[in-house]
Amino acid sequence: MTDETQRQQNPDEARRQQQNSEETQRRQDPEKTQRQQDPDAAQRQVPDEGLRQQNSDAAQRQQILDEALLRLHTTGPEFDDWLSNHAPMAVEALAHHGHADRVHHWIDEYEHVLEEAPRPSDPITVENWREALGDPRRLGDWPSWFDNELAEAEWTEVLARWWPRLLPGIVASATHGVIRVGHAVRTLREQGPNEARLAELARAFGYWAARWQPMVRPTAPSGGLDAASALARVPRIPEQDGGIRDRLAQLDGLAGWESAQAALRLPGEAEAVPDAVRAIVTAAVNRYLSHGHGSAVMLVHAATAPNAVLRVLPSLPREHWHDSAAFAWSASAAVMSIYAPAEAAPTTELPQAPDGSGAEEEIFDAAAANGDAHVIKFADTALDVRSWTGDATPLAAALRSAQLIGD
Repeated sequence: MTDETQRQQNPDEARRQQQNSEETQRRQDPEKTQRQQDPDAAQRQVPDEGLRQQNSDAAQRQQILDEALLRLHTTGPEFDDWLSNHAPMAVEALAHHGHADRVHHWIDEYEHVLEEAPRPSDPITVENWREALGDPRRLGDWPSWFDNELAEAEWTEVLARWWPRLLPGIVASATHGVIRVGHAVRTLREQGPNEARLAELARAFGYWAARWQPMVRPTAPSGGLDAASALARVPRIPEQDGGIRDRLAQLDGLAGWESAQAALRLPGEAEAVPDAVRAIVTAAVNRYLSHGHGSAVMLVHAATAPNAVLRVLPSLPREHWHDSAAFAWSASAAVMSIYAPAEAAPTTELPQAPDGSGAEEEIFDAAAANGDAHVIKFADTALDVRSWTGDATPLAAALRSAQLIGD
């Protein structure tokens, strides 16, 4: 009896054989089976080669950044007493904007000024952390405390607990504490936590805590002025010399300081707060174009400090948003007050922003080529402003910082 005759006489057996054959085919060539069942599936599921390459490039950039952060964690947060170690912030910005290939070379050029990370000597505890706040002798102790905090809880929980404690000291170390936290949080939000990124957040928090310095006469915004108008009305301190601590101390007796802080319009509803902080950052970036010559390096922080706060907002409980915006404004206004020049620069001295589809890339390429950490970080913030407003002014401001700070 032939197989065909047997199948005709026993249809159930024929079906079983057919099913077994199809199951074998599915196991051996599942893609072919899928194509037979759904001819259009292959066309729908063809991976985007460009997207796949982008994902690969992003992963490589992040790997380089992680390596760089671990390399930098052997160094301290400061050198030459009070100068901040800008490397963790600068390399994060370089990697974020597609210049990861520059990261290790940038560190090679920078690290000769850096000092060894301070060792822990007197542990921070639940009982003594308040008295340790703002004590620079604890520069080695605070990172260890935050390492433990981050090992025991999600980083967002640690952030929610410690942000309101540190926020009143936003001007610590010329605002570099909050700025470093902002860079660390951006990477954690975009890439998720791992050893290098959590260690960087611990060191950023630790630096802020050790150098914690309360704002002079902080005053909550309650006025009706937009950010640009309010920033333009901030009074200048009378003695525009000395270090930042001496300059900040002058705010205590400065006529109009409290009213200048109060003049800003800050919405009460939480959902409007991010846009309000964006307006502060935008005003500070745009004002740098005309007034950055007062102190090319220090006036960068009038923009980068509130932008750091903005980067942290989405990871904070909304109950902290309004206070965060208020302190971001006070910090920006304080930096402007103690470093701004009396007069704007002549418009003939100001650079023209590039136009066209590649303008943003051109701006950051110029900042990366310049190499100065403040130029890089300011360009990073200026490009944020560009993305919100579509305006050319922040691009010109970024060029101005490179022009003033130089190669």
